[in-house]
Amino acid sequence: MNPEGLVEVVLPGKVEPEGLRIRRGTVPAAGPGQVVIRMEATGVSFAEQQMRRGRYYDQPAFPFVPGYDLVGTVVATGEGVEPGLAGTRVAALVKVGGWASHVLVDAADAVEVPAGIGAAEAETLVVNGITAWQMLHRKAHVRAGQTVVVHGANGGVGSVLVQLAHAAGVKVIGTASARHHDALRERGVTPVDYRTGDVAARIRELAPGGVDAVFDHVGGRGIVGSWRLLAPGGTLVSYGSASTRDDEGSKQWPVVELLGRVWLWNALPNRRRAYFFNIWAGRALAKDRFRARLRADLTQVFAAFQRGDVTAQIAAQLPLTRIADALRLAESGTVAGKVVLNP
Repeated sequence: MNPEGLVEVVLPGKVEPEGLRIRRGTVPAAGPGQVVIRMEATGVSFAEQQMRRGRYYDQPAFPFVPGYDLVGTVVATGEGVEPGLAGTRVAALVKVGGWASHVLVDAADAVEVPAGIGAAEAETLVVNGITAWQMLHRKAHVRAGQTVVVHGANGGVGSVLVQLAHAAGVKVIGTASARHHDALRERGVTPVDYRTGDVAARIRELAPGGVDAVFDHVGGRGIVGSWRLLAPGGTLVSYGSASTRDDEGSKQWPVVELLGRVWLWNALPNRRRAYFFNIWAGRALAKDRFRARLRADLTQVFAAFQRGDVTAQIAAQLPLTRIADALRLAESGTVAGKVVLNP
């Protein structure tokens, strides 16, 4: 079928970035309802940083091929799939398996990338764009004139979140280290340095009556501070536990603890809501609805990019075979945007 052959990155266990292995093999064949995508861009997400430490709460057993999402061209279609899909550039959210030259996915999970959007640009918008869009519009239901706090406003999700919020007419207070403040101001964000002094006090000075939503990827003990920033009617959306990335012990416990806190807050009569955002929620119970929502939301994000509401922040592009360098760079905390891998 394809003389190129398959190249993929294997995570063999809890290893340093240099411990990831390159495996070569034959390109998979498309089964019924499936397509083979020749990868043009995949990336390093926070999930893979957790996975290599064995800290992602529902990662598969080692060894496996990581890679949360990808963009590429359909090179083969299986039985029951529209043959015209071949040659189309698509994006797919896969959770694992994306760090490969060729990836097998269900055709229903492939979302067409509009003409004029490059593969690397599109890649920065898949998991980060869907997450940002759904948290803003499906969880917090933001409206023009509201004020929100985005922690890690320069991060992968954070940078898309602040731009989508700005486009919706929402005022954004963003936490980030000082070196990112000028770039944030250019995006209409009021920056707060999370490394200095009392961050919550500084945010309260900027929004004395509280804020309408807080988007928190840090988790851990800081989540209580985020909850206290909310105005009546406000929404806390927690979407990660970055603070526990390097912890030892149970990988489920930080999530269980967070869910317990969220449940308790929602049970109290305080006119505020808390959500733990999981991009995969609802997939097991209603796959078709999940896919329709994901397709609709990613299509909205691509349209926002085409309008100029959102930019694609590519921190660096490296070949798949330099995965150790790519991971080190992504984990260094020195780059803005997404580290993209190319075949």
